[in-house]
Amino acid sequence: MNIKSLLIAPALMLGSLALQAHAEDEAQLIKRGEYLSRLGDCMACHSVAGKPDYAGGLAIESNLGTIYSTNITPDVEHGIGRYSEQQFSDAVRKGVLPDGSRLYPAMPYPDYAKISDADLHALYVYFMKGVQPSSAQPQKTDLSFPFSQRWGMRLWNWAFTDEKPFQPIGGASAEINRGAYIVESLGHCGSCHTPRGLGMNEKALDSSDAQFLAGGSLNHWDVPSLRGLPRWSTQEIVDYLQTGRNDQAAVGGEMKSVVEHSSSHMTDADLHAIAAYLKFLGGNPPLQAANVQKQQATEATLTAAKNLSEGERLYLDNCGACHFVTGKGAPGVFPALDQASIVNAQDPTGLIHTILVGAQQPFTAKAPSTLAMPGFGQRLSDDEVAKLATFIRQGWSNNAPAVTGDQVADVRKTLKP
Repeated sequence: MNIKSLLIAPALMLGSLALQAHAEDEAQLIKRGEYLSRLGDCMACHSVAGKPDYAGGLAIESNLGTIYSTNITPDVEHGIGRYSEQQFSDAVRKGVLPDGSRLYPAMPYPDYAKISDADLHALYVYFMKGVQPSSAQPQKTDLSFPFSQRWGMRLWNWAFTDEKPFQPIGGASAEINRGAYIVESLGHCGSCHTPRGLGMNEKALDSSDAQFLAGGSLNHWDVPSLRGLPRWSTQEIVDYLQTGRNDQAAVGGEMKSVVEHSSSHMTDADLHAIAAYLKFLGGNPPLQAANVQKQQATEATLTAAKNLSEGERLYLDNCGACHFVTGKGAPGVFPALDQASIVNAQDPTGLIHTILVGAQQPFTAKAPSTLAMPGFGQRLSDDEVAKLATFIRQGWSNNAPAVTGDQVADVRKTLKP
C-alpha cells in the first residue's frame, strides 16, 4: 500500500463516521420533532380521516365562519416544502406566511410564539424530513367581508399578540416550569380555556394574569377553568389527559380530539408536569359544597320509583343503568353527573348536545376500550330532552338553571344529518 492510500483510508473512515453521526443526530431530531408535534396537537387540526396525515382540510367552525386547515406536509406545490426554517418560524410563531399574507388565529400562533428555538428547529426538521409529502389541496377558507380581508390581521396581531419568549415562573420548581412551558406554548391550552375579549382574543397568554385558563366558551359550550382544579388530584388530571377519563369525568366535545391526538401520546413526566403546573395556579374556582341531604333525597326518590316527575322517569328509563340512582356513575367507566362541570354550566349546550348525539371516549394506548354513550335525539322530543336535562341539572347536589324546549331545538338545528 502506498503512502497516498494510507492517508486516504483514514480520511474516508472519518468521513463515513461523520456522516453516520449526522444521520443519527438527524434521526433524533426527527423523533423529537414528532413528539413536539404531538405536544402541539398539530395532527388534530391538520388531518382528516381517510386522508394523509397533515394534508389539511379540517373544517374549523368559528365566530367568523368556517376556516379550513392547510396542508403542512413537505410537498413543494401544495404544502410547506419550499419554506425556509425562518419562514416556518414566522408562520408558526407570528402567523405570517412567506408571501406576507396572514393566518387567522384559528392557528394558535399567539401561544406558539413561546416555543423555544430548539423545539422549533426540531419541528422544522420533522415536518421537512419525517412527514410524507402529500399533493392534497384542501378547500380554501373563504370568509365573508370584512373577515376576508386578511391584511386586517396586522392590526389584530399588533393589539393582541406578544412575541416575547416563554418566561419561567420565579421560585417555581423545574417540574412546574416544564408544565407551564407546555401549557402556555405548544399545548396552547389557553386558546380554549381562557376567556376571550371583544376582538375574540385570549384575554391573557400566561400565568402572570389571573384570567389565564379561567374558563371560557367554545361554540356555546362552557369550557371549565383549569386553575387549581381543586376537585381533582394530580393523578386524576394525569389519568384524564392520558386516557380521556378518570374516576370523576370523561372527555367530551373538542377535548376528545386533544386526548386522542395529543395528550395521550405525552410522556408520564410531561403529564405530571402539566398537572403540577395546573395545581400550582392560584385563583381556584370555589368548590360547590356537596348537599348531602339533597343528594339523599334524589337517590331515595329514584330508588322508590314512585310519583316521579317526567324528568325523573326519563332519567331512570334512559340514564340510570350507567349513571345509577346516585348520579355518581362508575369510576373510570361512566362519568359522574353529580357536581359535573358540564351539568352545572351556565350554558346547557354541552349537556344538551351530549344527550342528543351521545359521546364516545377516545382510543388510547392506556385505555383501548372505546366506551360509548348512545344519543337519544331520535327517541326523545325537544320537550323531553329539556325535562331530562333540567332534572339532571337540579338533582343531587346540582343547582343549575332549567332547560327549555326552545334551547334543545336550537342545539338540534346545529347537528349534522
